[in-house]
Amino acid sequence: MSELVPGGNTPLPGGTLTLRVPGPFDVSALVTDDGGKVGGDADFVFYNQPTAPGARLHGDTLTVDPAGLRPGATRVTVVVSAADPGTALGGLPAPTLVVSGPGGRPLARFTPPRPRQETVLLLAELYRRGTGWKLRALGQGYADGLAGLARDFGVDVADDDPSAGPASPFPAAGAPLRTPSRWSDAASRLSGAASRLSEAAASRRSRSTGTPSPAAAPATGARPGSVSPGAFTAGPGPFSPADGFLTLVNSARAAAGSPPVSLDPRLAAAAQAHAADMASAGRLGTESRDGTSVHQRVTAAGYTYLTVGEHLVSGPRTPEEFVDYCLRTEQARRTLHDPAFTQVGLAYVTGSRTGDTYWTALWARPLLPGDLDRTAAEVTDLTNRERARAGLPPLATDALLTRAAQAHSTDMVVRQFYSHTGPDGSQPWDRAAAAGSTRRTIGENIACGQRSPAEVVEGWMNSPGHRANILKREFTHIGIGFAGGGKAGTYWTQLFGA
Repeated sequence: MSELVPGGNTPLPGGTLTLRVPGPFDVSALVTDDGGKVGGDADFVFYNQPTAPGARLHGDTLTVDPAGLRPGATRVTVVVSAADPGTALGGLPAPTLVVSGPGGRPLARFTPPRPRQETVLLLAELYRRGTGWKLRALGQGYADGLAGLARDFGVDVADDDPSAGPASPFPAAGAPLRTPSRWSDAASRLSGAASRLSEAAASRRSRSTGTPSPAAAPATGARPGSVSPGAFTAGPGPFSPADGFLTLVNSARAAAGSPPVSLDPRLAAAAQAHAADMASAGRLGTESRDGTSVHQRVTAAGYTYLTVGEHLVSGPRTPEEFVDYCLRTEQARRTLHDPAFTQVGLAYVTGSRTGDTYWTALWARPLLPGDLDRTAAEVTDLTNRERARAGLPPLATDALLTRAAQAHSTDMVVRQFYSHTGPDGSQPWDRAAAAGSTRRTIGENIACGQRSPAEVVEGWMNSPGHRANILKREFTHIGIGFAGGGKAGTYWTQLFGA
């Protein structure tokens, strides 16, 4: 295995390559041409868009099939940033890239010099040389975060011109929006910097194990040094901001065939609190400075949800511009059009220090009687469909496994953890036994952040460990747990028994 230094390179064999960066990092990849420029949304692979032609990201591992890349692609650049948004890489262990070839054969390893104040690091690049491909170690960091990196890869980033007044993130009438929308969508997650047009999204993660058991109203003014808020809540007149926003949103949803949403004051209050915190901090993020997530604000406002989504955006000046941005951007458009949502709350806050406006839109469907049973049944049905495709018998619902699974999902929300091991040290088989189950073999899949049964089962099936549990022939019964809340928004548990 080659040990690379910055600037070093090594030839790569044909076939699929695996690139892994373990540790507290987010891994991303940019697919470019000979000029080193991205061509659009599909050229950016990151945690919330994990696949592109020839490339796939799962957790800390990127797999690349050079032959499957889009036409004209000659380079894949591997990017790392801190998993905790805004954290300087100098406060973390130096990232190490491990590259393997077909069959898992180790090919190369690269650990760059420890970064300092940089928040984004170009770790390495795969590049085409003649008919083959090579790996080059880079280790180039960006102290100015996403903005510097974006410019180098052909993304337009607006600079403020003091003589021209506040800069607008939107092009002039008739001009194209050149910034790839997915890049904007991930801006705050990658660097913690305030992009002029950015939507933050919560990461979606999952884990598996399979182990035998041993037997409010809008404010109207700003105080010095404070923020100036505006929350869109139901107003008495036909020209209230809320009515205008709702009309715009429901018109766009109708065009997509989705049912209308209504305004909810609890969602508006949570949106107001989160937008105010972002404006005060001067950056976008799904968590505030004290660690409170936007989803925790929703539950703290007294709203219990079945599914939830968010838009966190900086730049738009009016509801029209906000909705226009959402419709231009693939991930944001998908959220706005999502037929599962029935209610919404929106707020914006302008920071007095920077003049930037921060928007929070919260979309949700309330949890109603019978929703937990229906959700569990849908997850079970989708799971059994996957078993049927593999020629396996279906799993039967088990009330005791269901009780244990539901308790674990709820516990992860209440005690704010995400693990197969409970804070008290309990394991899946311990929880099953505590619920009264006498099954001898227990397996568990967990996940967080997914918005629907279809999304969570698809994620599990795309992960070898989770897939193995779902398709284990020995398992005969299943229990499903679901809870909304916590930092990730949704927590799912599959508990298998035999």
